[in-house]
Amino acid sequence: MAACDVELSAAIPLIKEAEAAVDCLNLNMINEFKSFSNLPNGIDHVVKAVLVLNKGEKKNFSWDNGKKMMKEPAKFINELKTFDKENISDFALKTMDEILAIDMYKFDIMNKKSSAGGSLCKWSIAVISYNKVYKFVKPLEDEAKEAKQTADTKLAELEIVRAKVADIMAKVQELKDQLAAAEAKKEMVEAKAAALNAKLDLANRLVGGLADENKRWKQSVIDLEKESLTMIGNAIISAAFVSYIGPFSQDFRKSLWSEEWLNDALSKKIPMTDGIDPLYILSNLSMQAGWKTEGLPADRVSLENAAIINSCSRYPLIIDPQLQGQTWIKGKEGSAMQIIQLS
Repeated sequence: MAACDVELSAAIPLIKEAEAAVDCLNLNMINEFKSFSNLPNGIDHVVKAVLVLNKGEKKNFSWDNGKKMMKEPAKFINELKTFDKENISDFALKTMDEILAIDMYKFDIMNKKSSAGGSLCKWSIAVISYNKVYKFVKPLEDEAKEAKQTADTKLAELEIVRAKVADIMAKVQELKDQLAAAEAKKEMVEAKAAALNAKLDLANRLVGGLADENKRWKQSVIDLEKESLTMIGNAIISAAFVSYIGPFSQDFRKSLWSEEWLNDALSKKIPMTDGIDPLYILSNLSMQAGWKTEGLPADRVSLENAAIINSCSRYPLIIDPQLQGQTWIKGKEGSAMQIIQLS
């Protein structure tokens, strides 16, 4: 799972790079690109790459065929945005390897010849790079699923063992009843019964302890599996919250992260915790209670501001006309704080 997460994190920037390249395109750029009667040197490689990837073309790489592909610019741009980056044919991959081996097939070079050609060049490079990473990650994901299935099988076997232990315990109880009836017969039997009871007590405590541990282990496995995926989206939303949310009002903050950021992340299928709230990613109830004890107001905006301040890597600028933040900081730092006035 760890190796899979590392490779997946490497693939995310490639997806964003491909999306950014398409976002740079607009109808005017495509129309201007189509107006070329003769392509600048090297741009023909870009046209070939897009024909191979977007249309699966294998023979006709002419400029006329390229213009036909871009006949409807809006539809063409949408095709690039929705391109299936995970399933690229072997022919397309082989052809793209040949194109990528050309020294001049680079964004900076192509962008000088044509802004649309440069963006299409960057898009083709990004989707091929993503595909190669994806094909490495997919087997790791399959291995992870197989490992989970094995774990589930072992847990099922454990349930069978627990059932057998329950049967054994029932039989032991039956023996204890028989022992009680035989106590009157011999003192030696009484001694043995006492020893057996002591052993049974230890066994009961051991089984009980293992049962509690089993429940905790199961929950830990579930939590770790969820967190290994949701930490990606949680970290992105929390980092954006700390970096950008500070200057805005409560209503605009709520709208920005809950409607704009979360919907954007969900549309990109970035995994995150259901019902995520950045305030409770950056802090917990215990921390918030401590802040209130130090003099922080109990309203949502003040708690968010405190979470941002505690999560910053640098000292933030605080605009504090009511001196609420100043009061909290003094209560938080206590006598260890040094106050400097510039006037």
